Amino acid sequence: METNRDQSAEHFLRLIQESRRGKFKIYIGMSAGVGKTYRMLQEAHVLLRGGIDVKVGFVETHNRAETHALIDGLPIIPRRQLFYRGRELEEMDVQAILNGHPELVIVDELAHTNVPGSKNEKRWQDVLEILDAGINVVSAVNIQHIESLYEEVHDITGIEVTERVPDRVLQAADEVVNIDLPADELITRLKEGKIYEPAKVETALRNFFQADKILQLRELALKEVATAVERKVETLLPVNTQLKHERLMASISSNYVVGRKLIRKTARLAAYYQARWCVLYVQTPAEDPNRIKLEVQRHLINNLKLATELGAEVIQVKNRSIFNALVEECEKRKITTVCIGKPHFNLLQVIWRTNAFNRLLNKLSESDIDLVILS
Repeated sequence: METNRDQSAEHFLRLIQESRRGKFKIYIGMSAGVGKTYRMLQEAHVLLRGGIDVKVGFVETHNRAETHALIDGLPIIPRRQLFYRGRELEEMDVQAILNGHPELVIVDELAHTNVPGSKNEKRWQDVLEILDAGINVVSAVNIQHIESLYEEVHDITGIEVTERVPDRVLQAADEVVNIDLPADELITRLKEGKIYEPAKVETALRNFFQADKILQLRELALKEVATAVERKVETLLPVNTQLKHERLMASISSNYVVGRKLIRKTARLAAYYQARWCVLYVQTPAEDPNRIKLEVQRHLINNLKLATELGAEVIQVKNRSIFNALVEECEKRKITTVCIGKPHFNLLQVIWRTNAFNRLLNKLSESDIDLVILS
């Protein structure tokens, strides 16, 4: 009875904390130039006319005339001046926003990296702090900046996107809105100089702004918003109508590339199922820190850090048998789906013949646990 009362009190405390938190709306698009900032500013004018205390925390117009015109008439919180490497730079003044405590603040470019010396490293961290203070936020991000989509975006565009937003930030949003634009219309806007200055247009057309790439990114954006809507529906359903709770586990090795891809793909699955998930690393005698290179250890630490940023619980255990450790952790944590990376074909033949792997398959089957081999 005491335990039930404690859980009830904790649940009520969470409800109170959530009610005090600001509401969060994100405009998402397939690329620069689709109109995310324009739409945010339009919304700010509508809310201001409706009597809402709206302030512009940070907006980047990129010298687009039609977007810049919408700044007029909106209250703006002055930017903070910072000196870095002999240059004067501007950043959003988070403390001024917290002190002024408007009802709603407009914050552009969610994936932006702040100037060294800022309170937070990333703008999305600034936004979370503002939300925790009870201030509502409207922000914007391009689909290529979502952390778990890094590999897919790289395959499509060939571009290394360095500024990324953890999926949990999108999952924290109360509303995610897709700003869509047909590929040919976006390319026309680019050629007319409405996205970049004329000197950059030809380079953009040869690289990022190609119809096939835009269509693939557009599909990713639509899927992301559809998933966000499904998550919202799930949270609004009565508890007794929701599906069973999924719990996912990604089992990684010290292989940097495979581990990183596996973590991101499992994060996508967890987001889709609104599931808790964890990452398991089993340190076998062969992977003792004294036996593997420092570079491999550093890559492993980076992968485990990525898993934490994406919302996973990280589990590190020592065991001579990866399969035995996997079974033990699945039982302990009531895992419903195990995700592993696709091994080399020859390796798959070898482990298929081992008793350990057969025991793993039998155990997962008996426990009604799904095994997903991700490419």
